[in-house]
Amino acid sequence: MTKTDITRKARDSAVYVSAFVKWTFFSLIIGALGGGIGAAFSHLISYVTDVRMNNDWLIYLLPLGGVAIAFIYHILKVEHQGTNQVFEAVRSEKRVPFSLAPAITLGAGITHLLGGSAGKEGAALQLGGSIATVIGEIFRVDDKDRHILTVSGMAAVFAAVFGTPIGAAVFAVEVVSVGYVSLSALYPSFASALTAYIVAVKLGVHPERFQVGIIPEISAVSILKVMALAVIVAMVSIVFCLAMKHSHHAFEKYIRNPYIRAIAGGVAVIVMTLLVGNKDYNGSGLHIIEGIFHGEEVSKFAFILKIIFTAVTIGSGFKGGEIVPTLFIGATLGFTMADAVGLPVAFCAAIGMVALFGSVTNCPIATVFLALELFGGEGMLYYALAIFVAFVLSGYFSLYTGQKIVFSKIKEETRE
Repeated sequence: MTKTDITRKARDSAVYVSAFVKWTFFSLIIGALGGGIGAAFSHLISYVTDVRMNNDWLIYLLPLGGVAIAFIYHILKVEHQGTNQVFEAVRSEKRVPFSLAPAITLGAGITHLLGGSAGKEGAALQLGGSIATVIGEIFRVDDKDRHILTVSGMAAVFAAVFGTPIGAAVFAVEVVSVGYVSLSALYPSFASALTAYIVAVKLGVHPERFQVGIIPEISAVSILKVMALAVIVAMVSIVFCLAMKHSHHAFEKYIRNPYIRAIAGGVAVIVMTLLVGNKDYNGSGLHIIEGIFHGEEVSKFAFILKIIFTAVTIGSGFKGGEIVPTLFIGATLGFTMADAVGLPVAFCAAIGMVALFGSVTNCPIATVFLALELFGGEGMLYYALAIFVAFVLSGYFSLYTGQKIVFSKIKEETRE
């Protein structure tokens, strides 16, 4: 090796070391902030959920809450900002406005307090994007680095809120442009997510974990049964995506005023709740998911009702997210199909949760890690099989209009 070669390799090594140090620095900052903010947001949602569960009358204020949310978004000038705009910020020169952070926090808090059907991880992605914007402006980073900061911010708050740092990191990298994974963002994303997870746990956030119990032995029959369940999940994922899309379009088309739209949506949720006769479909429904894994019964039509409640809530302008409702729909679908496919209920619920999540987000790799973190490694062969089958069969439907599917799911080519 010549002196020139040694010099060149030393120079190349210095570049990598410099990048590693830079992204470790930024990741620690983003992770610490994301963990703290994510923990505060998680505790807020838990608190308002407890208040709602102990005060049935609060649901009658849901229309007024919708008006308040519309007003907050108008005052903060973020009426058309959300998760889709965060995705666009990763791919373009656009920035996520910091005012989105207080808007989504208040909006999601009001939605959960008054009984709208929504999750919290969608809000987490938006909070993460807002954090990244502030850090990028403080340190005057260029556009390419700002994109990585945004991805890292998404991963950090997602990990803090849900307690799945590996799944959060890969999800943030994978979800924006399906089929394209930014390798340069992998380390910053994971380091941010891990830091945020540790901070959130220290601040009292309990990671979501589920005990599946009986896992079938690997056999041709069990594999075919899991594949059959995955096919059903794929079909339901398409229905869910279409319901979310067309509900939003219908509300905007027929009720142009955002305040009246929110009132109409709030009244609709109240009426549906009274018709159903319980509060199972208000809020995120995480307690229903947990109940299934503890042997509790749910309605055979729970997954259908949750789709309707969530589509009306989000479509009419209430805030939160779709991820926990997605897990609810998947878990209750698995519960409903358990007898038909002849597999244990908790196992089917786990299959339904991860297969549906992977389908509606088009993030199969992240979902495999998510399954590992949520359920442990014992059933991973089945979980991965269901995730991949449902991912292929769900086509190009997505919960996120801002998501870009770059590569075909069935051919080695870009998608036009």
